[in-house]
Amino acid sequence: MYDTLLRHPFMSDEGRAATQAQNLVAAMCTVEVALATEQERLGILPGGVAAEIERVLAEHAFDMDAMAHGTVLGGNAAIPFVKQAKAALPDELKAHFHRGATSQDILDTALMLLLKPRLEACLALMKRSRKAGCALMRRHAGTPMVGRTLMQQALPITFGVKVAQWAENLAQAERRLRDVTETGLYLQFGGAVGVHSGLDAQGLEVMDRVAERLGLVSPLLPWHTNRQPILALSGAVDAVAVGVEKVALDVSLLTQSEVAEVSEPAVPGAGGSSSMPHKRNPVICARLRAAARQIHGQAATLSHAGAQPLERGLGEWHAEWAPMLDAVLLMEGALVSLAELWEGLEVHAETMRRNLTLMGGAIMAEPAARLLGDILGADEAQRIAREAAETSRLERREYAEVLLAHPAVAGRVEAQRLRRCVDPGLYIGSSQEQVRRALAVLESM
Repeated sequence: MYDTLLRHPFMSDEGRAATQAQNLVAAMCTVEVALATEQERLGILPGGVAAEIERVLAEHAFDMDAMAHGTVLGGNAAIPFVKQAKAALPDELKAHFHRGATSQDILDTALMLLLKPRLEACLALMKRSRKAGCALMRRHAGTPMVGRTLMQQALPITFGVKVAQWAENLAQAERRLRDVTETGLYLQFGGAVGVHSGLDAQGLEVMDRVAERLGLVSPLLPWHTNRQPILALSGAVDAVAVGVEKVALDVSLLTQSEVAEVSEPAVPGAGGSSSMPHKRNPVICARLRAAARQIHGQAATLSHAGAQPLERGLGEWHAEWAPMLDAVLLMEGALVSLAELWEGLEVHAETMRRNLTLMGGAIMAEPAARLLGDILGADEAQRIAREAAETSRLERREYAEVLLAHPAVAGRVEAQRLRRCVDPGLYIGSSQEQVRRALAVLESM
């Protein structure tokens, strides 16, 4: 399959290893054993049944090829799983296995069990990135650089506040992901049509007890065709992808040869070109953006599958499984790369300062015009500030010196005051205060 070269490089190796077919089967076994255990405790099943079911399932070698074929015939993996499991059980246990459950109960719950540790791993990675981001913010709280709007130079900011924006963007997504992980991973248990047929009033109690045993949240009601839990999870994952992609987009733009304000971590063999030996491509950013774009598409698929007919989805439920798992594995892979990027990001402060002077004094024309306006009037000040910026650029002279030499300015403004006014390093607004404010929150999360 093409997965090894075209899909897996963007995913988490640890996540992929924990979500193989056998892991899904093991999760379904866990669900069935938990169900039997709680039914036994409620007197629905005879004593000793759950332990014997657990023993048989642990020793049984499931035929994965037959299960794959059975999935095609039955429409989902739980159907051939239950068939194989029952065939392995002694006759006296067959009637007690899968009691009151339907295939969607087992599969939805098993998927929640697979996803939970992966989401917890993602939260740990986000914490790691946040720590690295805070270190960058502290180090560069006062490092001046060009702020750019509509891809053009605008006014100075600091690199620290740029990182603060990245980090807070991701922190908002992290809060959403944590909320879903802690309160939105639901057990599924409703039986054939979602009303616990055959269990009657005990059905809800079974549902609550099995959820607690499995470490999942018990829903208010079974959610066979209410896919809000999936949409909440998908939305949180997609929000993380947006935050990651924002970082990757900005960093990749700042690594351009003509900008060169940052560089990705230097890793031997990484970032090379097959035809141009001199290149150092931002490959981490490429991986991040590729993963994010795929997650956006998967979120769209899950949204399109959200409205499902009557009491069981016809293709919509089936369309959720792979995109949901893929999105989480891509998110985990992207967060591994994000942590590596932030921990090893090379920041070129001198280049940032040099780029502030590329347009002569144009980037500081606004504060210069404001200062001169009190003396010359607004229109005249705007004209002189603009003309001086062009002269500074063409003659490669300092903007302040050009302004001070202008006949309309000479002798009318204190030189030191004007130089301070057009120093990009001093015209950074609330950048440093924003960094301090962000650090107070982000370091306490």
